Amino acid sequence: QVQLVESGGGLVQTGGSLRLSCAASRRIVSVNAVGWYRQAPGKQREFVASITSSGRTNYADSVKGRFTISRDNARNTVYLQMNSLKPEDTAVYYCNADKIILVGPDQYDVWGQGTQVTVSS
Repeated sequence: QVQLVESGGGLVQTGGSLRLSCAASRRIVSVNAVGWYRQAPGKQREFVASITSSGRTNYADSVKGRFTISRDNARNTVYLQMNSLKPEDTAVYYCNADKIILVGPDQYDVWGQGTQVTVSS
């Protein structure tokens, strides 16, 4: 089975920036819509941003104007550029693909293991 692998998390000060990446664990044909979600300690997982295969984007109100989602279809990689980070952005960030197109059977609703983002005040 294909997995999604997130990278780019870390510790940053308030106002700093990080860029997260989400890529498949092995070769794939393509991926449809991809979303980023986050889960802070003691809270439910929440939507952050998404991008369709054609590049249409959507953002949670809490990150609009600070985060930018993009994709490189040649590399089958999705990015989340996070600027002006705040302590309340601290969470484990997960990427999700609604459909991964493979040479064999396609996979649906695929999640990564998450990457920790910590913003210090």
